[in-house]
Amino acid sequence: MKTGDLITTAIANTFRSKTRSILTILAIFVGAFTLALTSGLGTGINDYIDDTVSAVGASDAMTVTKVQDGPGPGSSGPAEYDPDAVSTGIPGQTVIALTPDDVATIEGIEGVVDVQAARAITPDYITCGDGTRFVAQVGSLVPGQTTLLADGVEPDADASGYEVAIPLTYVEPLGFDSSGAAIGESLDIAVTDALREQHVVSAEIVGVTEETLASPMGASILLNNPLADALFDVQSTGIPAAEADRYTSATVWFAADAADDEIVALQDALAAEGFTGTTVADQLGTITSVIDGIVLVLNGFAIIALLAASFGIVNTLLMSVQERTREIGLMKAMGMGSGRVFSLFSLEAVFLGFLGSAVGAAIAMIAGTAISGALSTGLLSDLAGLTLIAFDPVSIITIIVSVMAIAFLAGTIPAWRAARADPVESLRYE
Repeated sequence: MKTGDLITTAIANTFRSKTRSILTILAIFVGAFTLALTSGLGTGINDYIDDTVSAVGASDAMTVTKVQDGPGPGSSGPAEYDPDAVSTGIPGQTVIALTPDDVATIEGIEGVVDVQAARAITPDYITCGDGTRFVAQVGSLVPGQTTLLADGVEPDADASGYEVAIPLTYVEPLGFDSSGAAIGESLDIAVTDALREQHVVSAEIVGVTEETLASPMGASILLNNPLADALFDVQSTGIPAAEADRYTSATVWFAADAADDEIVALQDALAAEGFTGTTVADQLGTITSVIDGIVLVLNGFAIIALLAASFGIVNTLLMSVQERTREIGLMKAMGMGSGRVFSLFSLEAVFLGFLGSAVGAAIAMIAGTAISGALSTGLLSDLAGLTLIAFDPVSIITIIVSVMAIAFLAGTIPAWRAARADPVESLRYE
C-alpha cells in the first residue's frame, strides 16, 4: 500500500464508528480549546506589557535615586524636613536630590555606559489661549522610552522648536473636539521662578497620549528637550547655580547584552555608593510573574483534559483493532508489513488529534476574539491598547502539532497490538 493510499485509508477508517470517534474528538476539542484560549490570554497580556514596557523605560536602563533615610513614600505620619529633598513633580512626593557630584560618582561605577539626570519641573498651570487653566504634571521621554499615542507623534527631542504631547484626558477640557483637532495648536505652560515671577512658555501640540496600565507618562504633558531646558532655566531663575543643579533621579544605561548577574552586580555597586537602581524588569516583574502563574495554572487544566482525551484515543483504537481483527489478518496475509499496519493505526490516531485540536483552536480563536472585543469596549475600555486575548499563529500551530503528537503516542499501544497480530490467528477470529 502506497503512502497516499495509507493516509486515505486511515482517514476513511477514522469514522467507521462515528459515535465513538466523535466523542473522542470532542474530548480532544475541550483540551485544545482550553489550551489555545489560555495561550491567547497569556499572549495578549504579555504583548500589552511588552508594548507598554518602553513607556516605563528602556530595557537596557535603570532609574537611579539616592537612598532616602527614614520613612519612605506611603508611610504614615509626617516626614522630617530634609533640605536636600526635591519635589518629584507629584504633589506631596519628594526624593533626596542628586547633585552633579553624585552624577559623576555614578558615571565612574563599573558597568555604567551613560547617565542622564532627570530634572524636576513644576508648572503652575497649562492652558490654551484664554481658556481654563489646569494643573498638570510634565516630563520628558528618555532615549529608548516611548508612549502610547492616540494621535499625532511624540515630541521630537532634537527639534529646534518647543513641542509637547498632551494626555487624551486633557483634550476636551482644553477646548478641543477631538484628539486630531489638538494637533498643531499652541499650549501655554506657566512656571514661577525663585523670585516669584511667573513666566509663560508656548509650545506646539504634536501628539496626544493615552494612559496605560504600565505607562504613568500617559498622564503627563510630554516635553521635548529644548522645551524642558527652557522651562527648567526659567524655573531656576534666581537660584544659585549650586542649588539649581539638583535632580530627582538619573537614568543609567548599561550594556544591552548584560546578563542578569551583571545587572545585579551594577545595582549592588550603586547601593554601595548610596544609590538605588531599579530596572524595568524590577518594576514589572511582579505583574508578569502573576500573569505567567495564572496562565500556567489554566494550561495545567488544559493538559489534564488532553491526557483524559488520550485515554479516549487508546480506547477508540483498541476497539477498532478488535473489531477489525480479521481485516488486519487479511491485510497481513496479502503482504502488508507490520510497519505499514502500525503506520495505518498511528495515522488514525494522529488524524483524530488533528481534527480535535484544529477545531478546538479555531473555535477558541473565534470565541477569544469576540470576548476580547467585547471587553475592550466595555469593562477594560480604560486600558487603551489592550487586546486581552491575542493569538500568535506560531503558538496555535504548536498547540495543534503538540496535540497530534500526544495522539500519536496514545495510539502507539493499539497500533503496536495491530502490527504484531498473527495473520493466521486473526483470520480465524470470530
